[in-house]
Parts: sequence; C-alpha cells; structure tokens
Amino acid sequence: MKVVGRYGDGLLEAVPVEVNRLESLGYDVLTTGELKYEATTRWTLAAHASTRAEIGMSVMIAFPRSPFVTAQMAWELQRMTGGRISIGLGSQVKGHNERRFSTGEWVAPAARMEDYVLMMRAVWKTFQTGSLSPFVGEHYQFTLCPPAFNPGPIDAPFPKIFLAAVNPAMTRVAGRVADGLLPHSFTTEKYVRDVTLPNLTLGAETADRDVSEIEIAAGGMMALAETESELEQELLKLRERVAFYGSTRTYQRVFEVHGEEELGRKLHEMSVTNRWSEMADAVSLAVVRDFAMTGTYETMPDEIERRQAFADRVSIDASIDPAKDDKLKNLISRVQKI
Repeated sequence: MKVVGRYGDGLLEAVPVEVNRLESLGYDVLTTGELKYEATTRWTLAAHASTRAEIGMSVMIAFPRSPFVTAQMAWELQRMTGGRISIGLGSQVKGHNERRFSTGEWVAPAARMEDYVLMMRAVWKTFQTGSLSPFVGEHYQFTLCPPAFNPGPIDAPFPKIFLAAVNPAMTRVAGRVADGLLPHSFTTEKYVRDVTLPNLTLGAETADRDVSEIEIAAGGMMALAETESELEQELLKLRERVAFYGSTRTYQRVFEVHGEEELGRKLHEMSVTNRWSEMADAVSLAVVRDFAMTGTYETMPDEIERRQAFADRVSIDASIDPAKDDKLKNLISRVQKI
C-alpha cells in the first residue's frame, strides 16, 4: 500500500523543506489541499523540490479554473518531474462555488466534472500529437489550439487524475473517467463499502473499464498516538472536524448510513445560526470512532489492514516532533508492506 504525506499547510516558503523531510521519511506520495491557501503554487514548488515521490493534490477545487489551464500546468510539471505528477480534483459544494469562488450558477457538478476531465485529456492528446483532438461537452469545449499555444510532446505518460467524491453520482464519474478516487475525510468504512465502492464499480462498468485499474485512497480521518491513553485526546480533537463537515447538507448521506440523520440536522441548524463553537460538543466519541482510524504507532498497521484493505493508498500525517521520526519511518515501512 502506498503511504501519502501532506505538505503545504504552512507558509509557502516552507514547502521545499517540508517536501525534503517527507521524502526522507519514506512517503510514496505527497499531496496538498486547498483550504486557507491556493494549491497550485504549492504544487509547483513541491514538484520542483522533490526527487522521487509522486506530487499531487487532495484536492484542488476544479470549477474556479479552466480545464485548459489546469491541463497546461500539469503538463509542464509532468515534463519537469519525469512523470511524477497527479491531480486531485474536487467540486466543493454549491455555497462555496457561488458565494466564495464566484464560479457562476451551480449546475450538475458530476456531469460538469466529467466534462472537465475529458477535456483535460483532449488537451493533453493535442499537446502530445500536435494535432487538435477536439472536445465538445455540455459544460466545456476545446476546439482551438494553434501551434503557438501548444507546448509540444513530453517523454512521460499523461498525469494521473484523481477525483474527490462523497455522493454516488460523483463516485460513478470517477469510475467512468478517473485514474483514482479520493474519498472525503468525512467518510467511514461502512459508507465506503456500502455506497462508495458499489458506485465506483457501477461507473467503471458503464465505461467498460475494470475497476481494479482505479487507485483508491483510504479516505476518512486518523487518530494516531504513541500510547492508548493519548488516543482519547486525539479523538476529542477530531470532534471539531466531524462537526464541521457534518453540518454540510451535501454530506448528510454519510450520517444516514449510520442512522445519525438527527445529528446531521442538528449540526446544520447550529451552523446556520452561527453556533460554531458549540458544535463539537454535539458529536460523541462513538461517532468520531466511526470516522477515524485509531491506533498507536505499533497497532495502526493492523488497523489499516483490517478496516481499509480495499485501498491502494492511505494518508498518514507526519508528526511535527522530529523525535518521533524513527517511529514514523517504521510505521510507513510496515504500512507499505500491506
């Protein structure tokens, strides 16, 4: 199993040092998200600083960016790294698209994402062959690329495209067109097995693909500590993340699978009445345990194998304490053997 590390949560200038440390710890894949900071600048810096790991995102918000521009960026980084680039695309939810990113009217996100991916591949085919490979979809089109705007072929395969998905429709899109699936951190083993994997398989079958060709990330959250006694404190910290994501109506299906619809409604009501500071207290540790992989450095590999054997890659955040690096290296090595 590949082990994924995260970079880019801090200042931009820290990215090269972070990447060097993560590669020295043995991580196979390095990804950055897009919360406080824009993702592509960190992605570019990480690609430049790296020497061996796959450099990706988990995730970049797709719709504020043109698929041509995203394809163009990835193409150049793929050339520079010799084929170690992956792209993690996420749709975000309606409110953020319309009111934060100003991407226009929220229409058919799953269908729009499918067009986005197909257009990117058409752009790459055009770059690689020198002949226009047109794409015309309902949401995007690519019918013009004069030679002056074509960077030309590269000696590497197309970058891998991973799609972030929670709900069934987007998961089926991943099955049809993506190289990999990134389940949200707001997911559980039961939800993945009961909802995500069947829909991924259905999408793959409709496109005449073998689902085994699609890399699956483990998703979910993780509580990792040195001792069992420290784990409860880590779980208590995760209540805020469960409450934050659980307040979003788009993600309520996950609560429904666990019979926690009332909790979802309560959290949403608290969010719209601006009671953010109270929300974590509404989430029990039993609920958090459904969402979180829980273990010590010693027990975590067995927990991952027991609960997430369906995955091809799993994220393990690096400790900020260098004194734990030896334990982390050993943990990464053991998980890689799963």
